[in-house]
Amino acid sequence: MARVLVIDDDPVVLNVIADILKANGYEALTAPDGESGIKELESNSYDLVITDLMMTDVGGMEVLEHVLANSPETICIILTGYGTIKSSVKAIKKGAFDYITKPVTAPRLLVSVEKALKFRSLEKENIRLKKELRRKYRYDNFIGTSEPIKKIYDLIEKVADTDGTILISGATGTGKELIARAIHYNSSRNDKPMVVINCGAIPEELLESELFGHEKGAFTGAHKVRIGRFEMANSGTIFLDEVAEMTPALQVKLLRVLQERKFERVGGTKSIHVDIRIIAATNKNLTIAINNGTFREDLYYRLNVIPIKVPSLKQRKSDIKLLVDFFLKKLQRGKKQRIKGFSPAAMDAMLMYDWPGNVRELENLVKRIIILCDNQVAGFDDLPEHLQQNSVLIQPVEEDLLERGGTFSGAVKNFEKRLILEALEKSDGVKTKAAKLLNIKRTTLVEKIKKQNMADAVSA
Repeated sequence: MARVLVIDDDPVVLNVIADILKANGYEALTAPDGESGIKELESNSYDLVITDLMMTDVGGMEVLEHVLANSPETICIILTGYGTIKSSVKAIKKGAFDYITKPVTAPRLLVSVEKALKFRSLEKENIRLKKELRRKYRYDNFIGTSEPIKKIYDLIEKVADTDGTILISGATGTGKELIARAIHYNSSRNDKPMVVINCGAIPEELLESELFGHEKGAFTGAHKVRIGRFEMANSGTIFLDEVAEMTPALQVKLLRVLQERKFERVGGTKSIHVDIRIIAATNKNLTIAINNGTFREDLYYRLNVIPIKVPSLKQRKSDIKLLVDFFLKKLQRGKKQRIKGFSPAAMDAMLMYDWPGNVRELENLVKRIIILCDNQVAGFDDLPEHLQQNSVLIQPVEEDLLERGGTFSGAVKNFEKRLILEALEKSDGVKTKAAKLLNIKRTTLVEKIKKQNMADAVSA
């Protein structure tokens, strides 16, 4: 039941409004003047305040100012006579939700109250969702404890609450957008919009209109004015993903936005000023793109004020176990937990794989295992074939080999294969170094690689 405080120095009006509200299921309390109304607001909380504008001593505008300053979650409706409508409009501009002219009718009152409370409910939900987003994208909620990820944490903490333009670079699937969101939701702009646009996913001829908007009649099919992403992001953040896919003409326009924070819609002549933070991302080497003439050097330096290089999963393999646990919980949240974990053999195989698709590939693998695996613990055989082939550890020696048809010679062969591949991995594929690690001759190592049929899996 919504709590409503009615303030009016006319007892007849006061009682009429209170009776209408009570008859329609609201909890209505009254105050006979502005001063007592403010005292009541200091002592108790209300969902809605309905106050007369013109009262002796303390007027409705002062009540409104008190509500805005001390209880911003409370909605305020102004009561006014026909002669003070201009003052009521002023109150609306100051922060009141609505005004009702006297004499008050039940239908008009109830419509305004219902709209005000619905608006308050939406505002509260919006605040809750924003808090949830801030929690979700806090920089210390990134999954990983490896040194490369710790450096990312430190960098986000330093740059989040600045307005410096940021360029995030890294391979596809490394989490560039996640970092951009963490920066936004840990900044002073976190209650403003974050607008995301993938410059590589929109056709070249449409991207300019998407970014800057267009005026009515700017081109065939432009039947009305369209607001672009830069305008949508005003006061907040715009994230330009795959910025290297922009055409040279669009790069020039983006350069101007970076320099002057203004632009024109397609087909327009009026400059539109925006207050935004720009974060860009790319999976390309922009230095090579500059040398090839596909990316402007001056734009690169404007974007690269604060560079963030995101490591590949190959560079942070110590985080794989943490990521797997996280994805198992995330993907099974709210459902019956089917998969509790991975066997040592399966986890070893995952640690030895290079993950060209990065974290996104790992998440997709966990999703596949949850759907297809019949056991609570996913084993080596549940992994995709390419992970099995890449792996040294076909099955752990500790398992009961006899029960599953294994042999002593097979276990020894697998163990030897494991040692060889581990040595090659530690030596970056250099056989001479690997042989030294194994304390055998290089020729012996080469012969063993041939016997194990590992030639295709081992680089020269």
